[in-house]
This record gives sequence, structure tokens and C-alpha cells, in this order.
Amino acid sequence: MQRIPTLRPVTLESLEKEKFGPRPSRTANASQAEEEDAMIKFTRSSKKKRAKLSVLKKKEPQVVPGDPSEGPCGLGCITIACCQRFNSIRWFMAFYCVLLVSQGIVFGLIDLSNNDFEQHHILTITEQIALTLSYDVSSCLMVLFIAYYGGSGNRTKWIALSSFLVGLGSLLLAFPYFGGRKYKSQVKTEDICSMAKSLRPCLTSKSSFKTKYITFFTLGQIDQGIAGMPLYILGITFLDDSVPTHTSGIYLGTADAATILGYALGLALGAPQPKSSQNNTSPAESVVDYVGNVQQEKKWWLNFLFVSLLAWSTLLPFLCFPYSIAGTAKIKARKQREFRLYESHLIYWKLGASIKDLFGTVWILLKNPVFMCQALSKASESLIIIGASEFLPIYLETQFMLTPTMATILTGLILIPAGALGHLLGGIIACQLEMSCKALMRFIIVSSTISIIFFGIVIFVHCDPVRFAGISENYNGTGQLGNLTAPCNDQCKCSTSLYSSVCGRDNIEYFSPCFAGCIIAKTIKNQKKYYKCSCIKEGLTTADVDGDFIDAVLGKCDMNCYKLPLFFAFIFSAIVFSGFCSVPINLIIFRIVPDKLHSLALGITYVVMRIFGTIPGPALFKITGETSCTFRDTNRCGYKGRCWVYNKTKMAFILMGMCSICKVFTIFFTVIGFNKYSSFVKAKKEILLRIFAKSIKSKRKKKTNL
Repeated sequence: MQRIPTLRPVTLESLEKEKFGPRPSRTANASQAEEEDAMIKFTRSSKKKRAKLSVLKKKEPQVVPGDPSEGPCGLGCITIACCQRFNSIRWFMAFYCVLLVSQGIVFGLIDLSNNDFEQHHILTITEQIALTLSYDVSSCLMVLFIAYYGGSGNRTKWIALSSFLVGLGSLLLAFPYFGGRKYKSQVKTEDICSMAKSLRPCLTSKSSFKTKYITFFTLGQIDQGIAGMPLYILGITFLDDSVPTHTSGIYLGTADAATILGYALGLALGAPQPKSSQNNTSPAESVVDYVGNVQQEKKWWLNFLFVSLLAWSTLLPFLCFPYSIAGTAKIKARKQREFRLYESHLIYWKLGASIKDLFGTVWILLKNPVFMCQALSKASESLIIIGASEFLPIYLETQFMLTPTMATILTGLILIPAGALGHLLGGIIACQLEMSCKALMRFIIVSSTISIIFFGIVIFVHCDPVRFAGISENYNGTGQLGNLTAPCNDQCKCSTSLYSSVCGRDNIEYFSPCFAGCIIAKTIKNQKKYYKCSCIKEGLTTADVDGDFIDAVLGKCDMNCYKLPLFFAFIFSAIVFSGFCSVPINLIIFRIVPDKLHSLALGITYVVMRIFGTIPGPALFKITGETSCTFRDTNRCGYKGRCWVYNKTKMAFILMGMCSICKVFTIFFTVIGFNKYSSFVKAKKEILLRIFAKSIKSKRKKKTNL
């Protein structure tokens, strides 16, 4: 089929140079009819005036049957008749979601595995960067080339390449776990007071497993970063091109939700895997701690193998899909009649194969203020999810006195369903209401404002701080605030690297049984109890089954705070409304950029999101959150210790304040984009009105001459 030519829109420069003759040519009449059609769509004219202008409307372009790009479903020249039922956008969406879920599972397994690895090995700054930023850096470096050259090629074959790379990267991630091994503790830790206790030696972290892990996890994440770019850019543009304008929101929202649900499944699969010891939380002293037996590490290997098989199951279907899904040409022809706001010379911009053409096109898009505002909005939105996932578990653990495991589980229950629901509902709402660009921007502003309100409410949902010996209590006047050591436990030689909080009968929490001065420990009904604690002098005494009086029990003191469900409801709502913005931002980009530049526009958006969002985001939230630390491990053999106790009020203001600031930036960039878009539309309307007035005047003059 011969490609239908795209008419050149009228610009301010062309209007000044244009001269209307007495008998306009056929091409001029067609261009004029197209501009008048756009004017009718975006101006409020009377019904009588619309009736007069209806004769000037251009007929919808006719699609020539037999478009070669809409070939049958098959592998090369091999086609099977029964397989043609799969040649539809819905079946493509089904296989696409399976692949998205596969990579989402990989992300969940990577996060769990990295967290477990970092708790048992001392890592240099270079090694930490390699494990945390290899995915973002690799995707950022490759995205423009993949978006530019892949966008003008066969996108289904590029997605098939993603399917292969996702499976290959998963095998690379599984390789360090081949050949299970055991780690046995060489240093026995003791959490009670003992005057004969000697300081534990500083251990070094040198092992073949560490080297193998860092090497293959870095390579695996680089592979996943390259695989993700065709998946998240070319796949999204393929969906948008294959469905009507006001239907793409549902497909894009479903795709985002599939990725998030895949991440949730990865956490669920990895949750039973080996966890670090709860009593030994010092990386310097847990290099050789128990990690897991052979059978447990075999499960890690099986999880990554499962992801590889799941990803590769979509390889053959994507290779069989044609260049375009059946009916795509008709949809594209219909979209040609829709009003799109972009610079006129972009319509005829030729996508050459040279690097010069690539960067020339990138520079043109970077000069588009409406597009750049949407890219920056996407970066600010990514910071919210990063901040919540990085800091929310610590926040829950500190505010509501939860165990680390329970805090992590609740974080998953809050973030994952809320994020998936927000992305999906955002696409559905935009689709059902058939929003224009202005309406989408208003929708982003309103939903972001509501999200800020919920974040503000969350600040006031907290529990009263617990009484903590050495932090908020001074050991009955014998110690000093900010110092865990007091005369009652000075002879115990306690280490701050061992955090195992206990609640005394005086309803005061102690950093560990050692700092409470306890010298005897018993385990009764799976609960550890401590006796003869020299720092605990007050409170009611309770005897155990042996008649011994209990001074403290393992765990945190009960604060009688029942605000967790209320916190859960507000933070869930805040994340849902925050997720509303993701799909509308993509839809706006698609409507202000020519169709052939959609892939490159998304690629630039991902670069902006990486540079201003996902790369600096984790470090930014971690550094800012650490400012609320009130007590840090100071006995770590020269290594900077982790924070054990936080200021609850300051932490609440920091976490929710930073999330609110990110939403404010989203609103700020959206408002700027809205004003720029409105000014462009206003200028376009003025041009159309002037053209229409001149055409009417010319026709009247011609009738008078006749």
C-alpha cells in the first residue's frame, strides 16, 4: 500500500508568506479543508456556522487494502491457518504482560538477594554502585539508540529480543548460586552481660562467592537494563499505534500494573529464602554467618530458572507477530485527522541512519517545552516510589514498633497493590472520559493535589515515642542521654553492633539484654526471658514456672498504639492517587509528538527519569533520612555503623515531606506545560480563524466577479 501523504500544517511564518490567488489549487484546498476541520474541533462555533463549514471538511483517508505491514501471523514464510486467531492486539497484550511479569519477578528477586548479600559481606563503594546502579546506567546509555533505530524497525522482533535477554539475564543472576554451599558461624555471639567477655575480632570479607556474586549480578543487571528498553519503549509505542487514541490508556495502565504485580510475585517467591540472622546485624561481624543450606540456595537457582523459562515462553509468539497488527493502518489513518500540536517541520523530518540525525532529532525534542515538562514530571513521580520503597520499611518499624520482617511485608502490601491500582485506574479514567491534552494535565494536577493532602494527613498518624534507656531515659539518673553505657552495665563490655531490644518490667526499652545488665537467660514457650538485670530496679515482678522473677523479655515494649490501620488507609490512598499520573503523562507525550518520533520521545523521557530520578533517588532519600538518626552503631571496626534509633517526628516530616515536594514538582511542571500548550493552541486558533476569514472573503470576491 502506498503511504498516505501527511499534509503540512500552517505556521505563523507560512501565514505571513502565503498569498491567496483567485482560484486556489487542489492541494491548497485540501490543506485549507484540513485546517478548517481542526478549527471546528477546537473552537466553539454555532450550529449554523458548523453547518456552513461542513461542506469544506476533508473526507477521511481511505486505506488501501492489502497493507504489506499487516501480514499474517507466522515465522518468516511459514504461516499456519489456525494461528491467525492470535493475530490481534489482545493476544499481543497477553504475551506482552507475561514478559512484563517475568522481568518484574527478576526485580523482586534481585532486591531480596542484594539485601541478603549486603548484610553478610563488607562492600566497597564501587561494589555497592555496581550492584545498585548497573541496571539504571546500562538502560540510560542504550535507550536512545534502541528507541531511535528500533522505533523505525520491526518492533515485535525487538520485543522478541527483549524476551531472549530477560531469560539470559536471569540465568546470569542464578549462576552464583550454582553448587550450593554452607556458611557456618565462626564467632559465637552472646547477648547477655558477661564481665569475662572479650571483644570480637574484626573479620574480613574475602571469598570466591563474593567475587562471583558481584560479577554475575552486575552482568545480569546490565543485561536486564538493555532488555528493558525495547520492552518498555517499543512495546508501549506498538500498543499505542495499534489501538484508537482514547483506548490506549487501558492498555498502558494494564502494562504498568503487570510490571508491578510481577515485582510482587518476585518478593513472594524470594520471601522464604535465607534471611540474615536477627541477632547479628553487623556486616563486619557476619561475613561468615549462616546464610542457608544447600536446599535453600537451590531454591534461589530454581526461582531464576523459572523466570528464564517464563520469559522464553513468549519468544516464539513475538517472532510470529507481523510488523503491524491487523487493522493498524486504518487506526493510523483515523488518527491523522486528530488535532496534534507539534512543530510543523517535525512532520517531514527524515529519520536517517547516522548518529548526526539521531542527536539532531533529540535536540529538536529537547527544545519542546511541553514535552520536557512531561519528562520532568515523570522523573519526579519516580522519586516517590523510590523514596517509599527505600524508607517506608524503616518508618513502619520505628513508628509502630514492628519487626523488620513485618515492616517489609506491610510495605509490600501498601506499595504494590496501591501502585498497580493507581496506574490501572489512571489509564481507565483517561480512556472512559476521552480526555484531551488539557484535560489530562488538569487530571494530573488534581490527583497530585489530592495525593499531597493524604501525605500531609499521614504525618499526624503516629504513635507516642517509647521510653528508651540511654536515648530518652537516663537509667534512673545514673547515666547520660545519648550514651547507652551507665554504671549499672559498664562492667558488661556491651557492643552496640548487637541490637536485640528487650522490654524491662519497668516498661523501659533497652538496646540489648547486655545493656540492661541481665546475666541469666531462659527460653520458655519459644520466648526468651532474662533475669537478674542490674539496670532494672522498678516495676512489678512476675515469676516463671520455676519460680524465678523475670526482669525483661525479648522484644519491644507495647505502646498500646492502634493507629496502624489508619496509617495504612491514608498512605494507600496517597500512593493510589499518585499513581494516577503515570499513564496520562505518556498519553500527553504521544499527542504532542509526531507518531514516528514516539519511541525516541519515550527514550528521552527515560533518560531524564534516570538522571533526575532513579539514579540519585535512593542515595538522596537515604542521606536525608539518616538526618533523623538519634543513635548509630559506633563500634564497627572502622566501618560506619547503621542507625539503630530514629527520631520519629523528624522521620515522619522527612519522608512525607519529600514525597509531597516531589508531587509539588509534578504540579509545577504540569502547570508550565499546560500554559505552554494553551498558548500554542491559542496561536493555532488565531491562524485558523484568519485563514478561514480570508478563504470566505476570497470566495465571496470570486462569486462577485462571476
